[in-house]
Amino acid sequence: MAIRRALVLLVGASPLLLTACGQEPDAAASETAVAVTASDDSCQLDRTDLAAGDVTFAVTNEGSSVTEVYVYGEDDGEFTRVVSEVENIGPATSQDLHASLPAGTYEVACKPGQTGDGIRTTVTVTGEDTGSADSAEEEGYDRAIELATDGTAITGLSGGAEEGEAIEFKLTNNAAEDRVLELKDPTGAVAGEVEVEPGTTGEIIIELDASGTWQVIVEGDGAEDLVSELPVS
Repeated sequence: MAIRRALVLLVGASPLLLTACGQEPDAAASETAVAVTASDDSCQLDRTDLAAGDVTFAVTNEGSSVTEVYVYGEDDGEFTRVVSEVENIGPATSQDLHASLPAGTYEVACKPGQTGDGIRTTVTVTGEDTGSADSAEEEGYDRAIELATDGTAITGLSGGAEEGEAIEFKLTNNAAEDRVLELKDPTGAVAGEVEVEPGTTGEIIIELDASGTWQVIVEGDGAEDLVSELPVS
């Protein structure tokens, strides 16, 4: 099959990620920021009791691989709701992560290699949110599903989803050639796709607007399509 270009539903268009990802540290914000030190086996915060409102996490990667950091909120008793994230933090580099946090409990996850559930630290937020223009922005998606492929299988997909959820699907391509991550709804129509180069991670946000069995497909030139199913109820 011919590899197609990514659709407009890419994460790059998400309001959340436009404000959270790939930003260089801001000197003024860093004066009161929460310092996060990420390594290959730890995720240390200089404090875990925070005031509600706009919070800056100043992330420094002291590990040996590229990392990313997520802030998760609680959803049905589990910390799976993505509040904000910052990605592609190389070794010995720093980036800021910005999040608007109402009072509650959250988890900060450092993900060495940009895979897995991450090394998590619980933070407690108290007080009233003073609010800002950024606070009114939609989060962009409800949670993330992290996938990986080596060209022979798709890993990382388990369980199901709920109709109406907006999910960020992330594919780490460990194969030697380009791959396309494609989502099809229960009618077989293509809901979105993104091309992922070898050694990188591609992302796409899909709203699961219908119940039934969705297909998660990884395609590549000259390669057999890899297909996994995602039940949506």
